[in-house]
Amino acid sequence: MKNNAESQDPKWDSVAFSSRLNLTVNNLKKVFEHHLRYTLAKDSFTATERDYYFALSLAIRDFLIERWMATQQTHHKRDVKRVYYLSLEFLIGRLLGNNVINLKIEDLCVKVMQKEGLDWNRLRNYEGDAGLGNGGLGRLAACFLDSLSTYKYPAIGYGLRYDYGIFNQRIVNGYQVEEPDAWLKHGYPWDVAHPEFSFNVGYEGRVETEVHNGGTHWKWVPGKSVIGMPYDLPIVGYGGEVVNTLRLWSARAAEEFDLDDFNRGSYIDAVANKVLAENLTKVLYPNDNMFEGKELRLKQEYFFVSCSIQDIIRRFKVGRHEWKQFPGFVAIQLNDTHPSLAIPELMRLLIDVEGLGWEEAWDITTETTGYTNHTILPEALERWPLNMLENLLPRHLQIIQEINGRFLRTVANRYPMDLDRLRRMSIVGEGEQQHIRMANLAIVGSHSVNGVAQIHTQLLRTSLLKDFAEFWPGKFNNKTNGITQRRWLLKANPPLAALITEAIGDRWITDLEHLRELEPLAKDSGFLERFRSAKQRNKDNLAGYINYRVQVTINPESMYDVQVKRLHEYKRQLLLALYIILRYNRIKDDPQAEFMPRTFIFGGKAAPGYAAAKLIIKLINQVAEVVNGDPQVNAHMRVVFVPNYRVSLAERIIPAANLSEQISLAGTEASGTGNMKFQLNGALTIGTLDGANIEILEEVGKDNIFIFGLTTEEVSRRRSGYDPFAVYNGNEEIRRALQMIEQDFFSMFEPGIFRPLVDGLLEGGDPYMVLADLPSFAEAQDQADELYGNPEAWDEKAVLNVARSGKFSSDRTIKEYAREIWGIVPCPIKGDKITE
Repeated sequence: MKNNAESQDPKWDSVAFSSRLNLTVNNLKKVFEHHLRYTLAKDSFTATERDYYFALSLAIRDFLIERWMATQQTHHKRDVKRVYYLSLEFLIGRLLGNNVINLKIEDLCVKVMQKEGLDWNRLRNYEGDAGLGNGGLGRLAACFLDSLSTYKYPAIGYGLRYDYGIFNQRIVNGYQVEEPDAWLKHGYPWDVAHPEFSFNVGYEGRVETEVHNGGTHWKWVPGKSVIGMPYDLPIVGYGGEVVNTLRLWSARAAEEFDLDDFNRGSYIDAVANKVLAENLTKVLYPNDNMFEGKELRLKQEYFFVSCSIQDIIRRFKVGRHEWKQFPGFVAIQLNDTHPSLAIPELMRLLIDVEGLGWEEAWDITTETTGYTNHTILPEALERWPLNMLENLLPRHLQIIQEINGRFLRTVANRYPMDLDRLRRMSIVGEGEQQHIRMANLAIVGSHSVNGVAQIHTQLLRTSLLKDFAEFWPGKFNNKTNGITQRRWLLKANPPLAALITEAIGDRWITDLEHLRELEPLAKDSGFLERFRSAKQRNKDNLAGYINYRVQVTINPESMYDVQVKRLHEYKRQLLLALYIILRYNRIKDDPQAEFMPRTFIFGGKAAPGYAAAKLIIKLINQVAEVVNGDPQVNAHMRVVFVPNYRVSLAERIIPAANLSEQISLAGTEASGTGNMKFQLNGALTIGTLDGANIEILEEVGKDNIFIFGLTTEEVSRRRSGYDPFAVYNGNEEIRRALQMIEQDFFSMFEPGIFRPLVDGLLEGGDPYMVLADLPSFAEAQDQADELYGNPEAWDEKAVLNVARSGKFSSDRTIKEYAREIWGIVPCPIKGDKITE
């Protein structure tokens, strides 16, 4: 370490500054030591692991900032068109390892930490996961930002800086227990606060009218307001040339402290407004796919949207362009319906603040905005009570009603007297109480509406959004989801990534289609042996983690059969749990028979209020307790539920998987991206013809995937006459499994707790057709057993899955969005190249 006198030498300062431009071992070491001493006020005697992690992160961030500023300056000078990606979630995971890999300086960091007597891997893993997302929606948004920067597209992501993530999950006596995810409690080195770009956000109040120049002008006078303060995160593309921005808004009180209340002795009232205001970004609401209209959630969504739209307009006005040019410089993408209030907010600002007429403002809004739909479950679509909007956002409700009135007039002109169609397409829904349909608002106010997989988009056009697709056939398009291979292969699976690069070079890192070059190696015994070795290394590592984390010993030679994802009935974790019971009974009935060893690995969180999903977690853990404790069975099968599933845990589990469970009921999963991550990492898929599974089947071929179950069309045909009792009475294995659950075989000390699950499958009509698909599922599992018994045949198919995963890169998805929806082009950044 430098002593104090040396550190104050002007030469040190100049070296430290130049080090941020030219990243070498010596320069990174100096900047690391500088931050440890002068930012954190620590030395080698007092520094903790947290201090070392922070010092290294800040040193890496310093280098990113140089490229970050160069990116923003270039975008400004060239007056580029940007995409503004609005998402309530960005599941970015840990950034230190990801940023270092994208900068291509991991070897450099290893050397620097060795010189400091520190372990790079230990420091990298010290970082906690950022609590900015809940599941696939947020992880998709994070992948998109990575691809946008890697392919040099001008882009800014907008989201919220939650004080607490969704929750940390513990398993106690088999039950999920939620604990606060205080991910910011030790600080966060990656973001930069910009209070100078804060915005005021209003709520409630009244709408006033003024008449001048022969027209009526509206003015919203909010009754309450909060301040949105931005925190910016650098998003570096692979190679480090472009660093885009993720801007996250944090709520602050407009008035921090009421001195009059304090002086009167009302100490709680004195800070009440501050507490209420900052609740807006206090916590990320879990998504349980069953929409509930919570007032705080509506306030949160509007806060996010208002800050973002005001910031977009501020940026546009810097260029001094005419308003009609707005769509030529701005593309706004709504990631699901959560940001749909962007449409009336943009209209309000253009009309009430900037003085534009309705028609001009509407043309600008619709030409600028695109909407991505992420669900085909009607019950998951957002809808807000009209009276709630009237109270919280009275001007916005007026604008929405005007949009709706004009829209319905055009519909009525095309379909005279079709009142049912008007009711279905109206933004204002009827019922026990009037409500605003946010999906309808997003469709009407956008020039593009896209689904996220071919089957999903087809179902939108033919069922859920059929009326709109008939009205605007050219507005609907498909953009199949993708994942970034930089995170999900290069970072998550170093053994496989190194093997691939050695075999075909590293072009796959930025063009995943190059993995096709692996196909001839699928029959190369030498390559297959090394492929198997890479997989085994990952399996050994996961076995060690599971033993440490949940104190269960698993067989690393067994097939790792994995289902990790958010807990929901349509994702059918219950289907796999029932199959495990069937398998348990088969082993018990013939314990001397040969069974392919299996380890079933579950992970995922259930929304705190989702009783059925939480009960499924309990069942999985109770089945695991019985299976793992039975000496007749546990040599053939183990069951593990790994708690607190998150990005960093996914990076540990997915590379080790042999079999990927993608078993949602056909017609319920929009796309899925977990299926793509498993495929990329050499797992074979067992799945239904749902979401992106269909496209995976098309890419890998029917011989390299296990497909089972009803199709979407069969589900639709059978649903009205489906009788789960017929399956129950006609299949002895299934009846026996359900009776074991019902008769408390897995819950001897908590009798009756699983009765709701059995009732849902029988008296409840089995809405997700678990019993209908179970026999076909069991047959597909038998096929998987048989194939796994032939390691070379299994590995050949696994290599082909990897080789044919190129379509599912988020790079491909982003290029399609950029070309077909946003109209943006790459903007290379001039400057020094990264050096090591």
